[in-house]
Amino acid sequence: MIIVPGSRKSTKLQSACIFLTPLRILCTQACLLTGVFWLLVFSPLVTTGIGQMPADEPEITVSEVPQDPSPSAPQVPDGILDGGTAWLNTSVPITMKDLRGKVVLFDFWTYCCINCMHVLPELKYLEEKYPNELVVIGVHSAKFDNEKDSSSIRNAIMRHEIAHPVVNDSEMLIWRKFGVRAWPTLALVDPQGRYLGSRSGEGNRDLFDKVIGDVIEYHRTIGRLNENPIVFDLESGRAQPTPLRYPGKILADAESSRLFISDTSHNRIVVANLEGQVQEVIGSGHIGERDGLFADAEFDHPQGLCLVDSTLYVADTENHLIRSIDLNSNLVTTLSGTGQLGSPRGSTSTLRETALNSPWAISHIDGTLYIAMAGPHQIWSHKLGSDAIGVFAGNAREDVVNGALLESSFAQPSGIAVSGDGSAFYVVDSEGSSIRRVSIAADGKVSTIAGTSELPRGQSLFAFGDVDGNGESARFQHPIGIARHGGLLYIADSYNHKIRTVDPQTGDVTTWLGNGQAGDHASTTQLNEPGGLSVAGETLYIADTNSHRICAVDLVEHTMSVLPLTGLQPGISAHNK
Repeated sequence: MIIVPGSRKSTKLQSACIFLTPLRILCTQACLLTGVFWLLVFSPLVTTGIGQMPADEPEITVSEVPQDPSPSAPQVPDGILDGGTAWLNTSVPITMKDLRGKVVLFDFWTYCCINCMHVLPELKYLEEKYPNELVVIGVHSAKFDNEKDSSSIRNAIMRHEIAHPVVNDSEMLIWRKFGVRAWPTLALVDPQGRYLGSRSGEGNRDLFDKVIGDVIEYHRTIGRLNENPIVFDLESGRAQPTPLRYPGKILADAESSRLFISDTSHNRIVVANLEGQVQEVIGSGHIGERDGLFADAEFDHPQGLCLVDSTLYVADTENHLIRSIDLNSNLVTTLSGTGQLGSPRGSTSTLRETALNSPWAISHIDGTLYIAMAGPHQIWSHKLGSDAIGVFAGNAREDVVNGALLESSFAQPSGIAVSGDGSAFYVVDSEGSSIRRVSIAADGKVSTIAGTSELPRGQSLFAFGDVDGNGESARFQHPIGIARHGGLLYIADSYNHKIRTVDPQTGDVTTWLGNGQAGDHASTTQLNEPGGLSVAGETLYIADTNSHRICAVDLVEHTMSVLPLTGLQPGISAHNK
């Protein structure tokens, strides 16, 4: 969870004890209750309330009417959703009047945030359980500058297969009206338009499920629940099929002359030669965690890749698994994870009994896998051949703090590249917009070679930009990919739509490709949120995520071309089912 600077972190639930003004909801902690969503002190029902029901509703006796679970909840102003830059996943803007009769769950999110990603399956569960009673409204209140752009949000909506309306709250006006302090935050409004409360962080599905169920039961009984389904005009309905769909990571192997591509939103791995001739497609394309032969195996939005001899290891991110692909026997198995979202850990446990948390990238040094575990902001390790996996570095506090391995802090590590001598690896810390160095020695240290670190009160999480320079004076914007070649680190500075170079010895940062503007699928000079990098020979391969393509850059001539993937057909996704 990311706390906006100057805001206090609330570990308790904000109840319906708030004060409304025409322009703002001011939240107070005067009525906070631990573990309870609203004030569960029911007032005795008065008969005059029944007499005010509409005439066309069935008559209900007092004994049949449940108690109002939120009698003191304040009314949400009709104009509270005003101020959004654009509405997505709907053909028209939505007002509170449009939502009357529905239970409404507002999701305040920013698409960079791993915790916000973890909330999406919780929302999907609730949407599927209450399809006619509940409407989810995403309020995208951006952290990074690039996230304020509606086209960037549109890509995030399709990448994460979001099926509810989203308002671009680029100026955080709606955020402030609701008194939100952190990403993610969920806020609930009942069918009468009354504010019931909010809660920050992930893992609140069961709480909201119970509350929503009670709210539905009460308002259905008194005849104020609108159970007519609403069909929204989704962005995915206008998407065209593409051979790749939001490819996240790429691995180029010069020895075998092969490319391994995480075709992330098609839930599969594509194997091609270095010229783009497709050799294998691993995975059926269906979301799942099934092991088996290439055609039968299942993934869920895979990301990082690592080749060790004839075994390809995959960070199966949204399954929270590490998968093992035997390229000789064409068999996919699960190396580690339970398939459930895990919590930060400080100890080592067994491979299949340990729940992982959004593994995003993998690398290998001398028989050990190092895993960028984005969810708990840690680096994990597994010695191949053993049955153990555990934390290698990071204290699970989201920040950019240097020091001893287990005392240091990371901020959503998303890429790993091994140093030339194998004594360390480099990490792109995406939420901290910094480049870190991690020594693999038992008494090793974590340091920051470019971007900021050690700022007080988590300010390093907000020290981003687009500035070339040296060390701490340089600025990145949510970098996700990294590769090493010829003494330089190549950085996919994703939200700046650039490739930057970093000299790990001096800390010098230089823009190498791109001018900061997003490109399209045909551009040979511009990228659009590149996510993965890998080098084979004198060619840098780029997973240009939002353009659904792989680009190849000649490192000598410094020219970029689009790599055609000959023989690849579009896979299964929410956009071409």
